[in-house]
Amino acid sequence: MSVDTTSLGIGALVLSALITGAVRRLAVSRGVMDVPNERSSHSRATPRGGGVSIVLVCVVAWLILALAAPAPRDLLIALAGGGIAVALVGFADDLFSVHPVIRLAVHLGAAAWAVVWLGGLPPLQVGDHELHPGAAGYVAAVLGIVWVLNLFNFMDGIDGIAATEAVFVVAGAAGLTLLSRHADGLLAIEIVFVAACAGFLLWNWPPAKIFMGDVGSGFVGYVVAVLALAGSRSDPAAIWKWLILGGVFFTDATVTLVRRGLRGEPVHEAHRSHAYQWLARRWRSHKRVTLTVVLLNVVWVLPCAVLATLYPETALWMVLVAFPPLVLLALGVGAGRREPPRS
Repeated sequence: MSVDTTSLGIGALVLSALITGAVRRLAVSRGVMDVPNERSSHSRATPRGGGVSIVLVCVVAWLILALAAPAPRDLLIALAGGGIAVALVGFADDLFSVHPVIRLAVHLGAAAWAVVWLGGLPPLQVGDHELHPGAAGYVAAVLGIVWVLNLFNFMDGIDGIAATEAVFVVAGAAGLTLLSRHADGLLAIEIVFVAACAGFLLWNWPPAKIFMGDVGSGFVGYVVAVLALAGSRSDPAAIWKWLILGGVFFTDATVTLVRRGLRGEPVHEAHRSHAYQWLARRWRSHKRVTLTVVLLNVVWVLPCAVLATLYPETALWMVLVAFPPLVLLALGVGAGRREPPRS
């Protein structure tokens, strides 16, 4: 059995858009709405749970790809098994509050599932050498996946931003793989994922008609992290490129988490103190903030990732070049600053 990747991608986009529309109608009829509160960045009740479309489309496409050689079936099993678990606990959290400990346990289990199937953290290129992390790599990989899937949940706070970032990161990684000529076998999987996110984004673009919800944000973050880990199996410098591509999200979320943690604030609770949330209030526009992130990705992040691809021995050092301006920008905008009272 063979699969036309282009047709699969187009089908994934169309199906995702159709399912998102159906989920929106169902959410409205059942009252599954995100009602604004003192921690919200939006001002009107909006249906949530639209990320179900991304999950469903990806799982169906993975099944098709699993039947078509030479798809990397260990990766498909890692994605489907852990991804469905993350999506289910996120879906439950969208409907009713799930205790953070239970949610974290599911995330850790899903991450461990993926890491075992993928064989741990692959060798990493550091300069002209390869670093073999060994057993410690399993722990680092699990924690990394958990961080990225929660990071997308943290950053999914204004219209369009999380889906747009997912499209940029994974499409960018696919393009860089073609540029580097490393055959990692991920292209079909990446195309389907990007298409599914794009189909959802048609409904989520500002002003959003439906939100992704935890069912989608956790799943999207999980897939991004697992794909980064899988890509590193054939390219020891790949993990640094994925890190650069996600730099805007990584810096905003991490700076915010650290500053809130240093003040003793509960880091798992919803808040409005990320840099992008400060900008959304200051500019009174979700679209302007999301487009600014796109612009920053294109003019700064992508060129750094391209250089890391063309000169893989410098990939780690390009991370150190790419991140400081992003950290300073996040701090300058206000990432992690104490929040003002809701007006």
